[in-house]
Amino acid sequence: MKNVAVRLHGKNDLRLDTFELPEIKDCEILARVVTDSICMSSYKAAIQGEEHKRVPNNISERPVIIGHEFCGEIVKVGKKWQSQYSVGDRFVIQPALCYNGSLDAPGYSYEFIGGASQFVVIPNEVMETNNLIKYNSDCFFMGSLSEPMSCIIGAFNASYHTEKGKYIHNMGVKKGGKMLILAGCGPMGLGAIDYALNGLEIPPSLLVVTEIDDLKINRAKELFENERLTFVNTSDKDELMRLSGGTGYDDVFVFAPVSALVQLGDSLLCEDGCLNFFAGPTKKDFSAQFNFYNAHYASTHIVGTSGGNRDDMVMAVELMEKGKINPSVMITHIGGIDAVADTTLNLPNLEGAKKLIYTEISLPLTKISDFEALSSKNNKNASLFKGLDAICKENGNIWCPMAEKYLLENARKWSEK
Repeated sequence: MKNVAVRLHGKNDLRLDTFELPEIKDCEILARVVTDSICMSSYKAAIQGEEHKRVPNNISERPVIIGHEFCGEIVKVGKKWQSQYSVGDRFVIQPALCYNGSLDAPGYSYEFIGGASQFVVIPNEVMETNNLIKYNSDCFFMGSLSEPMSCIIGAFNASYHTEKGKYIHNMGVKKGGKMLILAGCGPMGLGAIDYALNGLEIPPSLLVVTEIDDLKINRAKELFENERLTFVNTSDKDELMRLSGGTGYDDVFVFAPVSALVQLGDSLLCEDGCLNFFAGPTKKDFSAQFNFYNAHYASTHIVGTSGGNRDDMVMAVELMEKGKINPSVMITHIGGIDAVADTTLNLPNLEGAKKLIYTEISLPLTKISDFEALSSKNNKNASLFKGLDAICKENGNIWCPMAEKYLLENARKWSEK
């Protein structure tokens, strides 16, 4: 069947291609993708090309489909999986398959599966590893956000603390402890704030979030209001220490790959404090100083994670379904499949937070806050933006299921382009 997808052909070489998908085998599943949110990891894969650990060496001959934060609906099920999956099932995929120790992952490594595609062939290993997860919701975009939320949940789960005098690691952030998130008003930072305040069984007693952009801070303040939460535009160690009450922090998360930020976080750890380096660098020689005196005498330590696992994603889906977390606060832009390539390659330079893609439509990347202005301009999408603006304003200027439904019913389909 004919398919449209954004594929990686080499370094900085993303193309919107039309090509044939093969017939599925008995051990495979055919599905349509509805939403895919764009991740900074896709940018890193795009600029590194074959040098990326998950990207094959032969993409110039056999390009891979990018995108790993996707949600869709099953179209056809191979015989092997017909007792477990059905046509019409909605799904999400945990891309970190860890199949036989391989780093291969949908969105990085495969010719026929990735989020920036209208249809995908789900290979046997996704089901074998139990990473094709059923998703029960009236909207697709929240399913796409379950993957980035799983990364956040995984980071919180990977942090740990010790018991003095015992060789015991208690996994997870300190219950009721003091938490600092550095550079925390980007998309993943917003998700982390939501999870820290609303997803944990026992939230932190204090959560301080820093950012160097007042616009980002102001938006975050509009989204979150909690007596335990403080936003500051500072990298001043003394001020951040003062905000902790002079004790330092039990858990410090670093959400930007900046050496000075890592060192700042290290300097603000209390005894048995855990520094979580969340932001993945693009430079393989990225490094920063770490205070080993404190590691020796104050039991400070550092961890890092790259994505979540299946359990983390299942937890993300459950928390969303129960209404405990609302990762839609991460979304600032929407677009169609024709916006993917440019958006991905320019992601670090674009303002705002998460960019959400609807693969079946044609639409430029558009800020939710620009809907009103665009609705009064003479362009082919003016009436669409007018309707979306009204819906989003009723929902606190946040993307929502009703906006998705309106978009899918009224936006121009890619096939009509």
